[in-house]
Amino acid sequence: MIAIVNYGSGNIQAIKNIYTKLRIDSFFASKPGDLRKASKIILPGVGSFDQAMAQLNQSGMRDELDALVLEAKKPVLGVCVGMQIMANCSQEGVSDGLGWFDARVESFDVTQINHKPKIPHMGWNDIHVVRKHCILEHIDEQKGFYFLHSYFFHCNNERDVLAKTFYSQDFACAVNRENIFGFQFHPEKSHSNGVSLFKNFAGINV
Repeated sequence: MIAIVNYGSGNIQAIKNIYTKLRIDSFFASKPGDLRKASKIILPGVGSFDQAMAQLNQSGMRDELDALVLEAKKPVLGVCVGMQIMANCSQEGVSDGLGWFDARVESFDVTQINHKPKIPHMGWNDIHVVRKHCILEHIDEQKGFYFLHSYFFHCNNERDVLAKTFYSQDFACAVNRENIFGFQFHPEKSHSNGVSLFKNFAGINV
């Protein structure tokens, strides 16, 4: 059973709809007790880093998430800002992140972007897989994924990077450490590629 964390950030219904079509059981988790029923967890997110962290902390689920992810080692997938808050901190704000990755969220150097509008990075972009993993099976790298973000995830440990995308510079668009996964793009808006990723995550065993 996959829990989609409902803390007021992210397009949770779109993710639920995909799992319904795949005939894979999923549900919205709104309190700590809900999370304990999950075999896997999806942490969505939209908006700003500080706002997402404040909403998660206010939800009462922060401590339970830490316990399930870091101690029980349940697989978790962060999407967009849900991935970014897995870092230690962000240039976008002042709040501490979850610290699940040794990483920092940084702003793009707009002086290196030739076309306009420069920010946010919005629309379809291809990806380049740098480390093979079953979560990326049956993915068309050239078809790519849909992005919408103004900041990017910088891993201090390059081994945590699964795939990269280029937008003025190469940046990590998919990351993994043990049972923890993150996607900067929006798989719920990425048609067949996104469906494949959600299906792959459902089959993960770590």
